[in-house]
Amino acid sequence: MKKTFVLILMFLLGFTGFLYAQQPPVDTGIDSAFVTANEWLNKNNLTITGSAAGANYEQAFIQDAILVVGEAVAPAHITHPAQREIMAKRGAVVMAQRQLAEILNGFAIVGDTLVKDGMTQYDVVRSAVAGLVKGAQVVVQEYNKEKDMAIAILKLGMHGPKSFAGTLYEKMFSDPNLKKELKIDKPAFKVKPVPIDDKYDGLIIDASEQNFRPALINRIFTEKGEVLYDPAKISQKVLVEQGCGEYTNSVDKARAALASRGVNNPMIVKAIGTVSPSDLQVSVEDASKIYTANQKTGFFAAAKVAFVLK
Repeated sequence: MKKTFVLILMFLLGFTGFLYAQQPPVDTGIDSAFVTANEWLNKNNLTITGSAAGANYEQAFIQDAILVVGEAVAPAHITHPAQREIMAKRGAVVMAQRQLAEILNGFAIVGDTLVKDGMTQYDVVRSAVAGLVKGAQVVVQEYNKEKDMAIAILKLGMHGPKSFAGTLYEKMFSDPNLKKELKIDKPAFKVKPVPIDDKYDGLIIDASEQNFRPALINRIFTEKGEVLYDPAKISQKVLVEQGCGEYTNSVDKARAALASRGVNNPMIVKAIGTVSPSDLQVSVEDASKIYTANQKTGFFAAAKVAFVLK
């Protein structure tokens, strides 16, 4: 009887393994001929955020990294196989760099202000974008002999040292004129503490019913236009390393993301509207509760805030 049970168990385990092996790989959007590139993306659980087909800005914030892909073939006059591979790989990197520059030009800084608008007005933003394109890391470079084509994947972190957001934060907040032009400073919300039924150490803003998008600077306003949460509330070190908060597509994922920041009991509030595509609005009643909770535990300074997207 025992032997029969073991045989059945081995059969079931083998069948389960067969089913698992038959599961299709995650669609990365890259031609299946480039095995190394697809394996790297799947292993690191990352998605291409920029390609010839367009840009996925929200995914860049969710995975905290911008990934772009470039494709190229060698010039027709080059006939040596090794030279063709070298030239195709180099061309793929250049195409990816171009794609990255286009992606960066379309990122929202705050509200309706885009980097591409800033590039014509502020040297500080233009130099930041140019420097980041040169500093992006080539994480995959692959050549397919059958197709005589190469691809390259470039990665640029959203936050942290020498990241896209980190570099722009440092430059923006060291330039008072730029800060003024971007209209970051707004009247702050202040109220007497109100009774709350628990001790909250973080905040989840459910914006799933709003036309809200992540930006380098996301703010929370009251119905009266007073700012409750903005970069001024965040430690500059935290802002550079982690940004304004976490971005997910569900409250459960938001809880998990904040838990990684040491949050055990986040307050959950539903946004009632938007001031701009990247600025949310909460009721005065909820704003008073959030203000009071933050006064007790100071979670704003550590950017222990999560935004739930549509």
